[in-house]
Amino acid sequence: MSTTDYDVVVVGLGPTGLTLANLLGRRGVSVLVLEREPEYYGLARAVYTDDECMRIFQTAGTADELAADMNTDSAVQWVRRDGRVLVQFKQVERPLSWPVVNFLYQPYLENSLERALGKYPHVTVRRGREVVGFDQDTDGVEVEHVGSSGTGYGQRESEIDPSSAERVRAKFLVGCDGGRSVVRTKLGIDMTGTSFPERWLVVDLKAKDGVDAFRHLPYFDFVCDPDLPIVSCPQPDGHHRFEFMLTESQTKEQMEDPDTVRRHIARFVNPDEVQVLRKLVYTFNAVVADRWRAGRILLAGDAAHMTPQFVGQGMGSGVRDADNLAWKLTAILKHGAGHSILDSYETERRPHAKAMIDFSVFNKSLVSVDNTLVAAARDLVMTASLHTPGLGGWIRAAKMKPRPRFRRHAYLGLPRRQFGLRGVEGTLSPQPEVRTYDGRHQRLDDVLGLGFSVLGYGVDPRAALDGDEVAALQALGTRFVTVYPFGGRPRGSPGDGRTTGDDYADVEDHTGALVRWFAKAGVGSGGMVLLRPDWFVFGTAPAGRGGEVVAELTRQLGVDTVRTPGSAVSLAHSTSSMSGRGGD
Repeated sequence: MSTTDYDVVVVGLGPTGLTLANLLGRRGVSVLVLEREPEYYGLARAVYTDDECMRIFQTAGTADELAADMNTDSAVQWVRRDGRVLVQFKQVERPLSWPVVNFLYQPYLENSLERALGKYPHVTVRRGREVVGFDQDTDGVEVEHVGSSGTGYGQRESEIDPSSAERVRAKFLVGCDGGRSVVRTKLGIDMTGTSFPERWLVVDLKAKDGVDAFRHLPYFDFVCDPDLPIVSCPQPDGHHRFEFMLTESQTKEQMEDPDTVRRHIARFVNPDEVQVLRKLVYTFNAVVADRWRAGRILLAGDAAHMTPQFVGQGMGSGVRDADNLAWKLTAILKHGAGHSILDSYETERRPHAKAMIDFSVFNKSLVSVDNTLVAAARDLVMTASLHTPGLGGWIRAAKMKPRPRFRRHAYLGLPRRQFGLRGVEGTLSPQPEVRTYDGRHQRLDDVLGLGFSVLGYGVDPRAALDGDEVAALQALGTRFVTVYPFGGRPRGSPGDGRTTGDDYADVEDHTGALVRWFAKAGVGSGGMVLLRPDWFVFGTAPAGRGGEVVAELTRQLGVDTVRTPGSAVSLAHSTSSMSGRGGD
């Protein structure tokens, strides 16, 4: 057996594992990805992602390439059996600089994410390798993996080759290996929730060459037909998905029969104009792992939670997990943060993942009504709600979707203020386009970089902090950014701005989005906002109080700031817990 050392071993090469490996690789963390299946799956599962996840892909350096293969800004609607619209959601505003609605073809997304890993010599991907055991100690995790024939993505039992066993040692192990997670199973962690008896037939189609087979189906439709609830989903490059709910008497064999599939899709398309890529009867689960961490071993994606498909957030929840984990692992591995920050991974992510599951189950209950009288009552209530002042706009704007906002007492950051509209701590910051000094427009995150960032409103944040505080932030890879209101950049003198350093930038808020957000946060001129690497707000401070935020950051990260002559700062592991994390 051979031994190799990595910072992180990631098990699983689906969207969660690919995103995590890219986020870590871009930050200089060495990664080994182990995937049991020797061959790429090549068929679609997920069909949708939102602006929050596109922002994460932007952090991973892959968003622009992914966006080129997406169907964006589509309306999403709930329709009666005859096609009349019950409710329609459409949004073209882009508060995070990305479309809110993005329909994708998963093989394109996974191929792009895997290609992106080739940019990082410190990231290794090995297919056809199955994890058969692991042990952890105070210094790391030892993982044993062997050659595997794979399961054909759940179609058969895998065959392994014990003679090909290898051992690898890493600081951390992350199981991104799906709902049948080997990592979770070997840890003895159960999943709690509900497995639903309803069965659905999913049919993935591709228009034949030269045929515009889906032009008449431009939007995502939940067809609320009590005789046959249906989902119709447009996808890029001539792909389309239908899902049909089965009755109790229909069998898997009957529904997957080519004649049955042809009869069902003929309601919407000419079967002779399309190719059936996949047909599969499935059930779904709404479950969450009882715990997501065991020391240096963590779970993410479907290994930690499984979301029904009815709001398209299963993949998205895993991508959010990867984003949350990546910066915390980087802080530990690269900047000496204490392991206690990993306690916040589950407390931050579990409530949101569970809320997405509940949201999906609620939508399922609307779509899958198979009783005519109940369906008529549903339609009546939905129609009346749309004409109710306040409620109608709330529904049309999909405000029921769980917000990117951590629960009080459960996040790494300063306490969120309880009263009024100014509590932005523990919430996701906006990402408008900003204007650089030379007139270029950039997305804000591209200015902020990959680590912590401090936004100063009309002030260089470094000038508002003392030397020790600046050095402490610099040791964490922080970027300092001055935000000027549109037209508010000072003229200055010859030579100004030429020696500001690689960790500094200044921008103009030409859209006014940041100025409005500062006002909501209660940040006036000279104040500052400290953002985490995942763009959630760690804390805010009025002019002259920024040092308090820096002190709390170093405490919660588990690092000690030691004042020395010349404002030098040393960082060391702290044994203190994250007590006081995110209270009121």
